[in-house]
Amino acid sequence: MAFIDELKVHIKAGVGGNGVVRWRHLKGKEYSGAAGGDGGKGSNAYVKALRDVSILARYKNIKNFEGENGEDGMKDSKHGKSGKDLIIELPIGSVITNLSTGRKVHLLKEGETILLLKGGNGGYGNEHFKASTNVTPKQSTKGKQGEEADFLIELELIADAGFVGLPNAGKSSLLNELTKAKSKVGSYAFTTLEPYLGDMEGFILADIPGLIEGASEGKGLGHKFLRHIKRTKTILHCISVENEDIRHSYNTIRKELENYDADLVNKKEIVILTKTDLVDSKFIDKAIKEISKENPDILSVTVYDNESIKELKDSLIKIIRSI
Repeated sequence: MAFIDELKVHIKAGVGGNGVVRWRHLKGKEYSGAAGGDGGKGSNAYVKALRDVSILARYKNIKNFEGENGEDGMKDSKHGKSGKDLIIELPIGSVITNLSTGRKVHLLKEGETILLLKGGNGGYGNEHFKASTNVTPKQSTKGKQGEEADFLIELELIADAGFVGLPNAGKSSLLNELTKAKSKVGSYAFTTLEPYLGDMEGFILADIPGLIEGASEGKGLGHKFLRHIKRTKTILHCISVENEDIRHSYNTIRKELENYDADLVNKKEIVILTKTDLVDSKFIDKAIKEISKENPDILSVTVYDNESIKELKDSLIKIIRSI
């Protein structure tokens, strides 16, 4: 199923039921007074957070959500049934923007439920208008329309750590090794076309598609996923030691993060030098020396070495747990 992280939808709360004109019938007295009930309230529209990033894919072909209407009033002063509330399930991390008012709501906790739109009130039946000066009222009112609006739903993944880096930096391979996820791996740029999540002994890691220079301005594929880095506690910056200019590779990504959101560069960052099996130890030492001028928190790994993966996992768990 394709990963969806942005949708535009129209949501409408339920319409209130109509009030009705009815009469009480007693034996020997045909019209014994007003007995028309009020209409039921239209359903409210809510959003609810679930721990499932694939939920938005369910709504790929849905453009409209409409709440249940309230039922009309009934005889014998009985009120109509209220509409069942509309609850739209969305992934944790969703940002829902009312495109008419600009109001934004954020779903940050599992099970969190937030009211978006109010349903219309039910209309009054003729019993409501009964008075000493109007003993046989014939008026009733219609139910009110529910609120409605167009909404933009954007997903910002919430993870303990997120992998960033240039294309082919080894992010997907690392995610697979550390979490047994099934992120696609290939020997060409932009193998990863959508974010993947994995569970590393209770900690959630996110593989963010590769960024390139100019990504924050819309170049390449990674720019549309930059927002997913905003809510990660730790940035795992992967740099392949195949790069001839390690420091330039590092600064390219850092610049894109800062251009997108200045707060991103203040997050805890761990540099992971990847593909270390492809070069000799002198080159690795040189790479570490270069990167340490920017960030002293450096780890290295080769996915072909189980011991290396174990050491990396242990180090990451210790670091993430301490944040």
